[in-house]
Amino acid sequence: MIRAIMLAMTFATPAMAEVMIVQTTKDVPAAMDALEAAVQEAGAKVYARIDHTAEANSLEIELVPAQLLIFGNPVVDTTAMQSDIQAGLMLPLRVLVYQGPDGDTLISYENVTDMFDEMSINMTADFVNKLENSLRMLTDKAVD
Repeated sequence: MIRAIMLAMTFATPAMAEVMIVQTTKDVPAAMDALEAAVQEAGAKVYARIDHTAEANSLEIELVPAQLLIFGNPVVDTTAMQSDIQAGLMLPLRVLVYQGPDGDTLISYENVTDMFDEMSINMTADFVNKLENSLRMLTDKAVD
């Protein structure tokens, strides 16, 4: 029975979205500060900033510097959810800033069209383009 449930979950799980990665010369906190400022300047809403490293350290567990920003535009996000309510599983958007294996700082986020691939969303819809452009613009500002 458990095996059947696991098999069903495997087939029910959507394909992994392509992860976009950009590199910056800033350290993790500075890159995250720049990203958060860019999000706020763009008029989007920051829902949470999670310092994964601080949480790990509070448990005496080592983790490379890593922070996650959760943000969105309620109008755009709601429009996506009106097309397919399951878009709410992917929204608001998330960007991870972390120290890579070579000590460099990396900024990563999921490709929007891949995120919505298994949903009933028209990939040429205006909101898809807005989300893609916003992620690219905001992460570029975090790099500079």
